[in-house]
Amino acid sequence: MSDTTPPTDADPAFPTERHVLEADCARCPHLVDHRECISWGTGPLEASVLVVGEAPGRGNPEAERWRGGNWTGMAYTSRHSGRRIRELLEAVGYGDDAFYTNAVKCFPADPDDPTTNREPTAEERSACRGHLLTELERVDPTVILATGKHATTTVLAFEEDSLDGFLETVLEPRWCDRLEAWLLPILHPSYQDVWLGRLGYDPEEYRADLRTQLDALVDG
Repeated sequence: MSDTTPPTDADPAFPTERHVLEADCARCPHLVDHRECISWGTGPLEASVLVVGEAPGRGNPEAERWRGGNWTGMAYTSRHSGRRIRELLEAVGYGDDAFYTNAVKCFPADPDDPTTNREPTAEERSACRGHLLTELERVDPTVILATGKHATTTVLAFEEDSLDGFLETVLEPRWCDRLEAWLLPILHPSYQDVWLGRLGYDPEEYRADLRTQLDALVDG
């Protein structure tokens, strides 16, 4: 279904600029062939919280506002995942204090169905890791909010560490020596509804715990 819903007063703040690091990056030939636009980070460069996703989805060019990073060139700007994560950060008091980006900046199309996405390859993650590190160094956040297993794995790679299991790490802060920041894994917004109950949360409790953790880490 096409999302052509016009913005309302209830919509979270929408980014107005992107922070381009390497215009027309061509490090990954398959991504270059299938992307519409490189999805760079958005948000204030002095943000306390840096939100990391896996990669932009294909997006919807017909949407009036939330078309997705593959079309807007700005991370987390799809109506489903982008709008939800921005609403979550606003709800816990960090709507104006968050920078949004992805571990991989281009839409990774499935070779069997280019309208859907696949997981980025290890080579694609490696090729884009320098861009993410540049963003982390430029923003210098107090907290890296990793949305989902793959984003968490990418951040841990900077620490030469790996992930044995993801769900037990959700909302469990971990200090990263090299990045000089706290890593706080959370559920990916696309799968949040599936896993909240299995973790024993309802949405209000999840938001409350996230707020508590962020406040403690940012103010601590």
